[in-house]
Amino acid sequence: MDLQSKNALIFGGASGIGWATAKALMALGAEVAIADVRTPSESSGAQYIPCDVRDEVQVSEAVRRATESRPLDWLVYSTGIQQYGSVVSTTVEEYDLVQAINARGAFLACRAAIPAMRNGGAIVLVSSVQALACQEGVAAYAASKGTLEALTRAMAVDHAKENIRVNAVLPGTVDTPMVRSSAERFSGVDGLEQTLQQWGDDHPLGRVAHADEIANLITFLLGEKASFITGASYRADGGLLAQLAVRL
Repeated sequence: MDLQSKNALIFGGASGIGWATAKALMALGAEVAIADVRTPSESSGAQYIPCDVRDEVQVSEAVRRATESRPLDWLVYSTGIQQYGSVVSTTVEEYDLVQAINARGAFLACRAAIPAMRNGGAIVLVSSVQALACQEGVAAYAASKGTLEALTRAMAVDHAKENIRVNAVLPGTVDTPMVRSSAERFSGVDGLEQTLQQWGDDHPLGRVAHADEIANLITFLLGEKASFITGASYRADGGLLAQLAVRL
């Protein structure tokens, strides 16, 4: 797939799934801009734009800088944080922070980017399987990812006439810095790597995903082979939600 004529902007592209997607798109010839509060951990040919997605002005500026020389073709929103707790134990401040970064930031990014997609385009929001089914103690995170699901459908309907497709990707557990931070928190005596393996064992495929496996799905949904796909949510969860908790 030759993507040399395509211009992509990835919010949260400095690490994890966003960074894997940036590398995949650049390898195929696309021009990529990364908007993030952190700089990429590896050198790359991507344009780096400092951006806090909680700030509407910074988000709009990121879109402006990414489209100075050409319209935007693709937008990927892969920014997210995790906070643990029920609705009782989660503070209002914690809930608002998760919503601001995981959900409101996606709204701001799409609001600024869609007018820059003058030739049509494609948007992928990185949601989570926890938008559909969740473990205990992730009320704020699950709510934010459920918001992305609804936002995906709404934008797909609203902007189809502009030839803009919008889809969501719902990963299971992926080996990213955020997941490793969570694994370290819950590792106890088992250690981080053993905890990651235990989490992987919960998936029928017996492991956690690599970030580039999710990036492959995102790249597909952005490309022409997905030209009739919009308003859809694709699970990439190693079979996690296909299985029942009851075991024989």
